[in-house]
Amino acid sequence: MQYIIHPAGERGTKDLGWLQSKFSFSFSSYQNPVKKNFGLLHTFNDDLVKTGGGFGLHPHMNMEIISIMLQGKMNHKDTMGYTEVVEKDWVQIMSAGTGLRHEEHNVGEEEVRFLQIWVEPKLDNINPRYQKRYFPEEKRKNKLQVIVCNEEGIDHCWINQNAKLSLGFFEKEKIIEYKMNRVNKCMYLFVLDGSISVAGQTVYKRDAIGVWDTDTIHIHIEQEARFVVIEVPINH
Repeated sequence: MQYIIHPAGERGTKDLGWLQSKFSFSFSSYQNPVKKNFGLLHTFNDDLVKTGGGFGLHPHMNMEIISIMLQGKMNHKDTMGYTEVVEKDWVQIMSAGTGLRHEEHNVGEEEVRFLQIWVEPKLDNINPRYQKRYFPEEKRKNKLQVIVCNEEGIDHCWINQNAKLSLGFFEKEKIIEYKMNRVNKCMYLFVLDGSISVAGQTVYKRDAIGVWDTDTIHIHIEQEARFVVIEVPINH
């Protein structure tokens, strides 16, 4: 097993007033030659959008774009005709494919906190598509809940890549055994709160650990923890 730790304090930052972002990988004005990506995980942004703030209409192409809502209320409007409002515990994904434009704004009365995750697609130039699913926290305690994967289904969102994203919410002292294809797969685990240990390394709130060259990963919950697990190919 090989691993790399990304401490919370080493992330890139951007503060536009209405938007405060923490970047795990090179994005926007933050460019780090040793943090370009992790396998086909291209972008992992930890964003806060203040009341009334938001992203105006802007384009995307050939990227899988996932938003995990942690707090607040945000709208989604795109050129495919979707007009949605998502809140805490909702997950949405766009397959940008041949191209689309969308906008999103804080439409609630509190700050929006959400994770913005980009994964490189398996197939380029597919027809754009959008999905959202609801994963209430109270129904996934002590469960590793799949929220996105490459199989169609009503219990998760579909992604145009051989990838899987899961949400974990576990009590102290639980142990999760995670099985992964050893060949051409890696896992990126980001701690939302609490603390866990992986590969003998303790990972704290807003830290992340990337793991590869193994088929079994044991996640030890040191303090009650919420976290995101992203399994992606190492390369195409």
